[in-house]
This record gives sequence, C-alpha cells and structure tokens, in this order.
Amino acid sequence: MLAQLSRYNAGGNVMTISNSTSAAGPLIERIAAIVGPQGLLTEPRDLEPYVVDWRGIYRGATPAVVRPASTEQVAAVVKLCTETATPIVPQGGNTGMCGASVPHADGSEIVLSLARMNRVLEVDALNNTMTVEAGCVLANIQQAAAEANRLFPLSLGAEGSCQIGGNLSTNAGGVNVLRYGNARDLVLGLEVVLPDGGIWNGLRGLRKDNTGYDLKQLFIGAEGTLGIITAAVLKLFPRPAATATAWTAVPHPEAALEFLALLRRHCGDRVTAFELISRNCLDLVLRHVPGTRDPLAKERNWYALVDLSDSHSGHALRSELELALEAAMEDALVLDAVVAENEGQSKALWRIRESIPEAARGEAGMLYRHDISVATSRIPAFIEEARAALEHRFPGVDVICFGHLGDGNLHYNAFIPGRSRIAAAARVARDVTDLVYDIVQRYHGSFSAEHGIGLAKIEELRCYKSAIEIELMRTLKHAIDPGNIMNPGKVL
Repeated sequence: MLAQLSRYNAGGNVMTISNSTSAAGPLIERIAAIVGPQGLLTEPRDLEPYVVDWRGIYRGATPAVVRPASTEQVAAVVKLCTETATPIVPQGGNTGMCGASVPHADGSEIVLSLARMNRVLEVDALNNTMTVEAGCVLANIQQAAAEANRLFPLSLGAEGSCQIGGNLSTNAGGVNVLRYGNARDLVLGLEVVLPDGGIWNGLRGLRKDNTGYDLKQLFIGAEGTLGIITAAVLKLFPRPAATATAWTAVPHPEAALEFLALLRRHCGDRVTAFELISRNCLDLVLRHVPGTRDPLAKERNWYALVDLSDSHSGHALRSELELALEAAMEDALVLDAVVAENEGQSKALWRIRESIPEAARGEAGMLYRHDISVATSRIPAFIEEARAALEHRFPGVDVICFGHLGDGNLHYNAFIPGRSRIAAAARVARDVTDLVYDIVQRYHGSFSAEHGIGLAKIEELRCYKSAIEIELMRTLKHAIDPGNIMNPGKVL
C-alpha cells in the first residue's frame, strides 16, 4: 500500500508530510479470526471516516480498521500487533482537534476503533459511580446518569459523537471545569490494555486508595500512546433540580474577572460555568449561524455567559442570580444582562457560545488557533498584552477571543489581514503562533489547555516543555511501550 500523510486546510489544499510503503500481509487475516467479520473494515469507502479528522485537516491511510467487541478481543489484537511490530492508532469518536486519532499515511498502522464497546456496565447511584466501556458516546453517558437521577458533568460541543475513551485519553475539559474539573478529575478507575497485550483491571469505584502510584493518571491525557483505555469508573453527582443562565455585557475582561469573584461570593459553588466572549465572536455567529440573534439590544465589546445549578428545586437560584447581577451592576461590573426564562432560552444562549468555532470556519481568511491557559487572575493582562503585540506586528488583525474564564482557558485566535486559508505560505507560517505562545510562556501558562498535543503541537512541546519534563515523558513511554507500537509519532 502506497500512501501519503497529508495535512489539509479547510479549502482542501494539501501539504505532504511523509511518504513510505507498507504491506498488510497475512496480518489482516489473523486479526479477522479474532474479531470476526463485523469487527474488521478493509474497503476504502469504509475506511474513509477513520483516516481523516472531522475538520479535514489531517489525512492518513490504513490497511484496516479493527472494531473489537470486548476487552479480550482488544488484548488479542494488541498482542498480535506486538508480535508483528505493527503500530496501532486507538480511536474513539475522532472528534479531536490535534490529529491524535488519525493514522500516518505510510499504511503501516492499523486503526483500532472502540465504537462497538459502547455498553453502560453498571450504575451505582448510592456510590455515585458509573462503569462504562470506552466506546460509549458522551451524551449517552449523560442520559444514563440522568435516568438514575444523577449528573455526569463532562460537557462539550462534540458530546453527541465523542466517546468517553477519547475524552479520557485527551483529558477533555469543556464548559463545566469551573465546578467539576477536567476529565481526569471525574475518573475513579480504569481498565487498560497494555502494549504487550496484558490487561490492567483497575475498575475500582474507590475515592480513597492510597496504595502506591495512581496508575490511571498515566493513561488519562496520554492520547493513546501508553495503552488503550477499554473501560472506566466515572464519578457521578446529584442531578441539578434547578439551573439559571444569564448573558451579560461587561465593560472589559478585568470587570468580568471581578464579576466572577462576586458571583462566587453570592452563589458559592453553584457557579457551574463562566464563559468570556468578545464582541467579534458574537458577530461571527450572527453572520454564519442561522437562527441566532443578539441577546441584548445594545452592542458591547465583551460578554460573560453564566450558568448556575443547584440540587434544590424552586426559584431561589434564579433569584440569587438576579441579586448578584444587581450587585454587579451597582459596582459597574455588568452593563446589561438577560436571564433565561426557560430551558429553551438557556439553550439558545449556549448555542451562541458553542457555535463560535463553526462560525469562524465560515470566514474566508486564515484563522490561527490557540488553545491556551494562564492563571485566572492574569487573564485580563494576557489579553491586553497579546492584543497589543498582535496589532503592532499585524495591523488590522481580528482577534477572536473566547473561553472558560473561570479555569483560565482561552481560545485566543486571530485572523490576519491578507492571509488566505488556501495559501500554503499562510498555513505553515509560524509568526502568529510563536508570538502568542511566547507571551503565554512568559505568563507561565500552557500552549495546550484542553486539546492535547497529537500531531499538531509536537514542535511546541519540544520548544516550551523543559528538557527534564520531556525526558521523563520519554522514559515513561519507553518503559511501558518499548516497541513504540501505541500511536507512534503522536505527543512525543
């Protein structure tokens, strides 16, 4: 099989990354004997959804997509691949942002999809835990929790198609991190198939287990480079009986930060989400997403989208939010606000926030994306310094700034005048990203807050991680996967 690993821009133009040859040989027949005809795809039309990421940026090739139905089948396939030195690309819903779930294009890797392993194995409402297989779609997990009158709080734009194994492998964030934490904070136990085909069964629903290294944390956020997560014990929480949502206009990011502090004083840990959104983000959505409208009558430069939740029913939560808004207006932290009257209005407000990436793709120019984090207290200073630096270097730049202010994570993106996404020079240019990441580094922040490394940010990892951190990561990788068969070429 002859193929090329190609990086595509949204306009369909290709940049070749690598080129080599491989042959599947009798390996596929041996895999078929393990997983059966339903567990193996080899026809090009069937392989297509698995070899390109959802944005069409990364494209690879594979001789086969393996779809095991059990942990034992996963283990048998991995053991066979170890014996034949065949690399494996574990894949969940293929909704990642950095290309970690896409195979290289030399055709040497098989894709191992967990999609058939999609059962909820147990819901223990009294222990507030749920045990699920890795192929469970996130929205289905949320629904299963709701049916048990519980909440699984991980929530993100792709929740209707992303799978929990991928969420854990990338340590997904989402909008509720402020109250509930990242994916790694929502896991009590894992089951993992190791690179030699061994199975580590760590499916324990314990909140206290001080018996040495916390092994599950090695695999969460490792992007499939250390093993394949096949099942997990997840934390559940009381299901909110009441929610309150408000779209607010704030004079500037400093005021938004003070508004968040005020909300916490008034409402405590019931503040579930707090999103900062610049005006040009809203303008993008209004231009490109049908059915959306400006929530407020007057245009403002900055907005904060606030979500509160409580396990107690009634109107008290909305009343507390309104009292907090009144106090914020008296302190000139909020200029205007609208509070959702019902669930439909709340969803409409959240649709604006969740549609920003989609709307940005509707623009013709080249968008440089940055998923960064700095200490929450330094967010306003970072925004101002980065904006000034970009405007000085690239006059007319359009900064698209939005994100999770409460946990310090911003999607700090920029359209540069005169640069087209169909121009090869614009796609490979590093000047915008280097400028932003250098400032992030000075703020002791992260160049990848929630999207991971994958293929997209390997160079940044080498540049901004310390030598000792990278060496420790390489040591772990070599110790656990000495044959380098697990998602090679990703992260490290």
